[in-house]
Amino acid sequence: MTMPTMPWKRDVSRSEEALAGNEDQLSLIPAWSVILAVLVFAAVQYLFHVVLPHHKHEMLPMRLLMGYSWGTALASYVLLVGYVSRDVKRRKMPAGLWMLIVLLLPGGIGAVVYFMLRQPILMPCPHCRTEITSSYHFCPQCQFQLAPVCGRCFRGVQITDVYCVQCGHDLAEDHAPARLRAYSD
Repeated sequence: MTMPTMPWKRDVSRSEEALAGNEDQLSLIPAWSVILAVLVFAAVQYLFHVVLPHHKHEMLPMRLLMGYSWGTALASYVLLVGYVSRDVKRRKMPAGLWMLIVLLLPGGIGAVVYFMLRQPILMPCPHCRTEITSSYHFCPQCQFQLAPVCGRCFRGVQITDVYCVQCGHDLAEDHAPARLRAYSD
């Protein structure tokens, strides 16, 4: 009897996990960004509670609200800059240009522009190693089938579908490669 592999004991490299699409997006935030975000949050608390104290006790709730909201906003922005610094390299975009845009455009507009214009993640074709986007069903260079498709309408289907959700075609008739079929008992 074999013991099942525990999720925390899996021996999967980060590149294989990223290719499989299972990579956690929060793992892209670098440690320097997390540490800097904590320091920024603490500095804002210090500013609102030590440097700018107001001696009227009725202002304490407002000072707490402002300190925590500004601290959270600035710390979140630091985390966002850290995420973009790693994501831009993963998507093979010019890192210096995008970091400059994200940092210099006011009010987070640079981050919005980045998320609107970022390139898709490229992955190598398993057959010919041509870099293609993960949304392709077939490699444009060697016609290697990367994802299951309907044999009639050629739209993408799930590996567990029995019939095409677009045209109702019986997917068992398509003779898809074994690596793209779901196995059932």
